[in-house]
Amino acid sequence: MKSINLTGHLTQWRYACSAISILLMIMSLTIIGVKGFNWGLDFTGGVVTEIQLDKKITSSELQPLLNAAYQQDVTVISASEPGRWVLRYADIISTDMNTADAEQSHVDIQQVLAPLHTEVQVLNSSIVGPQIGQELAEQGGLALLVAMLCILGYLSYRFEWRLASGALFALLHDVVFVLAFFALTQMEFNLTILAAVLAILGYSLNDSIIIADRIRELLIAKPKLSIQEINNQAIVATFSRTMVTSGTTLMTVGALWIMGGGPLEGFSIAMFIGILIGTFSSIAIGTSLPEFLGLTPEHYKEQVIADTP
Repeated sequence: MKSINLTGHLTQWRYACSAISILLMIMSLTIIGVKGFNWGLDFTGGVVTEIQLDKKITSSELQPLLNAAYQQDVTVISASEPGRWVLRYADIISTDMNTADAEQSHVDIQQVLAPLHTEVQVLNSSIVGPQIGQELAEQGGLALLVAMLCILGYLSYRFEWRLASGALFALLHDVVFVLAFFALTQMEFNLTILAAVLAILGYSLNDSIIIADRIRELLIAKPKLSIQEINNQAIVATFSRTMVTSGTTLMTVGALWIMGGGPLEGFSIAMFIGILIGTFSSIAIGTSLPEFLGLTPEHYKEQVIADTP
């Protein structure tokens, strides 16, 4: 009797979480459509300047001076050695500037940092044009599309389409949710964030496949059970492994978030959210959608008969 109650509660929990996920996905798509993304310099183009200063100067001293002078948020990244900094900001200089203009831009930086009373040496300065940024955006979108198509082909080959649809929809849910977070917060969206989204695809897929594999085994081994019971047993059987894997990965990403500093903050946040929502969607959506699509033990029973020589 207790087992029946537990099964009923778990089924209700899955259905409720699936409904919440659908609402979140609709809200996420709305946020992305309304607010859009705060594209980083990787996509919009801009200026990248590397300078050498006194080793005692910190980023907290550089940032206010640069932000006020260029009237924008200048990204200040520590380079390979102490005292060397990489500055990234939107292009306020014409892309077809000549050598004299380039020298003037160096003088401007020296004047901006004059209150620090230290020698400023400009090591190099380069401009990323908007056209290059557009090409990066197109290539990044193409990479995301190719990854999704490859995943779709793999899932279609490995699982019956109803079971594969749950894993695929969970992947879409995770990606859309992470993108909506960056649209809502207007954090800079750059190539590092795009790399995190691709990493989330792989992580979430792995989690979904583990549960889907267990469901397939139970469909074949216990054809008399209802699909609700099979899904619940699959979740219970894989829950501890899922929690251990997600927990240890979150600890690693959390350490990266805390210790990685500003350059890795966006990547760490994206991965942290992706792992949390990926674990949630793999359990809730990955099992409930095939059930709603009418997956039954008979589908895999037919497949086993067809594969038998």
